[in-house]
Amino acid sequence: MNDYMIKMQETVDYIRGKVNDIPKIAIILGSGLGSLADDIEERITLSYKEIPNFPISTVAGHKGELIFGKVDDVPIIAMNGRFHYYEGYDLKETTYPIRIFKLLGVETLILTNAAGGINETFKKGDLMIINDQLSFFAESALRGPNMNEFGDRFIDMSTTYDKDYIEILKDIMLNLTGDYKEGVYAYMKGPTYETPAEIRALRTMGADAVGMSTVPEAVVAHHSGLKVAGITCITNMAAGVTNEKLSHEEVKETASKAEVNFKKVIHEFIKKIG
Repeated sequence: MNDYMIKMQETVDYIRGKVNDIPKIAIILGSGLGSLADDIEERITLSYKEIPNFPISTVAGHKGELIFGKVDDVPIIAMNGRFHYYEGYDLKETTYPIRIFKLLGVETLILTNAAGGINETFKKGDLMIINDQLSFFAESALRGPNMNEFGDRFIDMSTTYDKDYIEILKDIMLNLTGDYKEGVYAYMKGPTYETPAEIRALRTMGADAVGMSTVPEAVVAHHSGLKVAGITCITNMAAGVTNEKLSHEEVKETASKAEVNFKKVIHEFIKKIG
């Protein structure tokens, strides 16, 4: 067993010592979307700082808590805060929790994020179902020796986001709002926001939204055999789409305003798949 596997086993053993029944569903809460954690009942909260070998969130709006409990009587694990490449972590560290989820027995991963809108039919506060992704400008989260315990060296990425989950989310959004948005999420390393030229390039390549997370997690989850669903909150329009100055404060503020619809969608989705 290599050092990385030993570290992961230490993490898993610690969590199992604190939590008796591990849920099959995990959700990662993006910037400004952490209020869903308030809806979790019968909760057990573990600070990232107390979990052996776990990274620590450094970004405002990411509390750094792993929460076990129930939403609408469905057991879930919630990550209230994630890790980003731009914080100084390598991608093996940013995706560490995904491997831990797999070892704990999680089967479904719900990824949420805040992102800039590239599609000009979108507006701030919209929720977008992720149906595909772009990540040309960053190293792969699977770079290095393959972890055969989790998956094959070369994996087909055509079904990264589960097709059945996409259809379920469409139905939920239609029932709740009468409309839905779906599209391609583009991953950029950050922490700088993209230039207008970069946004034009991403639009030409088919991107509908752009952010600094999610794709590495989705890649590792897919490699590990987890079913993945992705929801993006459009918190600002990207550079060149708007003349407004971009800021993290705007991201958190818009996400906070969109949280009512966001939480309704997540609640319904968890009930459907739980």
